[in-house]
Amino acid sequence: MALAEIQTTSNQRLDSWQPPQLENPGSTGLSHGFLADLCLKIMYYRGELTGSEIAEEVKLPYQSVLLPVMSFLRREQMCEVTGSTGVVAASFEYVISEKGSARAREQLNRSSYVGPAPVSWNQYIASVKAQGTRKLRVNPRMMNQGMSHLVLNERVLTKIGPAVNSGKSMFLYGPPGNGKTTIAEGIGQLVLGNDMYVPYAVEVGGQVIKVYDEINHVAVQDDESSNRGPLGSAANRDDRWIKIRRPVIMVGGELTMDGLDLVYDSNLRYYEAPFQMKANGGMFLIDDFGRQQIRPRDLLNRWIVPMEKNVDFLSLATGRKIEVPFAVLLVFCTNLPPGDLVDEAFLRRIRHKIEVISPTFDEYREIFSRLCQIRKVPYDDQAVRYLLQEHYIKKNRKLRGSHPRDIIDQILDISSYLSTEPRLTKNLLDQAADAFFVDL
Repeated sequence: MALAEIQTTSNQRLDSWQPPQLENPGSTGLSHGFLADLCLKIMYYRGELTGSEIAEEVKLPYQSVLLPVMSFLRREQMCEVTGSTGVVAASFEYVISEKGSARAREQLNRSSYVGPAPVSWNQYIASVKAQGTRKLRVNPRMMNQGMSHLVLNERVLTKIGPAVNSGKSMFLYGPPGNGKTTIAEGIGQLVLGNDMYVPYAVEVGGQVIKVYDEINHVAVQDDESSNRGPLGSAANRDDRWIKIRRPVIMVGGELTMDGLDLVYDSNLRYYEAPFQMKANGGMFLIDDFGRQQIRPRDLLNRWIVPMEKNVDFLSLATGRKIEVPFAVLLVFCTNLPPGDLVDEAFLRRIRHKIEVISPTFDEYREIFSRLCQIRKVPYDDQAVRYLLQEHYIKKNRKLRGSHPRDIIDQILDISSYLSTEPRLTKNLLDQAADAFFVDL
């Protein structure tokens, strides 16, 4: 099925949602005390800092938001001004006092989080609703264009589009090696390839949850970044949000139930968002479903409420439950028979079930031809027909979409060893097939 390795890009545009401008400390959604404590912790760790440097650390504009906070800390004798590098207030140089250090140590015992100021929980929920997967739509033209790098059976292709537009769950199943994971990744490139904003962190009930993840999120250049002032931030711009490609987060056999809840660091005393929360606005792909350390039934039980209600429930270390938007295109991929994994009641809750079937002979040859072009191996249709006759039909062997890639790679390895040009000769095809196939 599907293995020409050509990258695609989506021509979709980001919805018009932008982080709102910040006019004062209250517009951050955070309490004055939270902001003051965060600035104290930064000064405690970093030593003497200018106002603009503190603003850069917490990702907040100095004049409209931090100046009132720093003035409060000075009045309370938590810090003092030791000098200035310029004439504007943001150039004042601040140093923490003994009183401020005591306060900072007290707050660090409660939470060691130091970094970009979090956004409020309500602001986060509003952003997910504005940018969620329900905003995405595809049509047959877009599907044909976006999936043109794959050789797909038309029956499969016509089922993928409606599944994507539903914004719900999708179940891709079928024999191994036919491109289920590649199809899922192609969906991610097609409909989730545009951009959105996520916060570095969120605050709920005084607790901090880190959302932005350098591993699972791909940051992109923000068009407004060129509109920054001389001190590093536009006048009222909220830099607590970072622009990323819509996330496509994939987990496999390593997935555990703990990975689906808030991860609390008892040493740092703040939380890491779970996979599905990091995937909000994008796709969460559970690959090799059924091979996780947890039972498929337990995993699907975990998803019943999110799949039906579009909300998830996470637990804080205090025992408090919080309701989180579940704006995720959830995709399960498996090469195990669905009936061996779950019963009919569970399958009913998965909106779209798509069988990824093995390629036909014509589709197999098309995949082989495309991959020969990519690998720079001259394509010979008669040689591929010989391969099909001798190593598939005569041996009653099933076609798989991944086989052309693997056989061509075998030919490249053999040719490199023999110091010859890679060609689709009968001799090289026989050697490649003998080295690749194992009769079980």
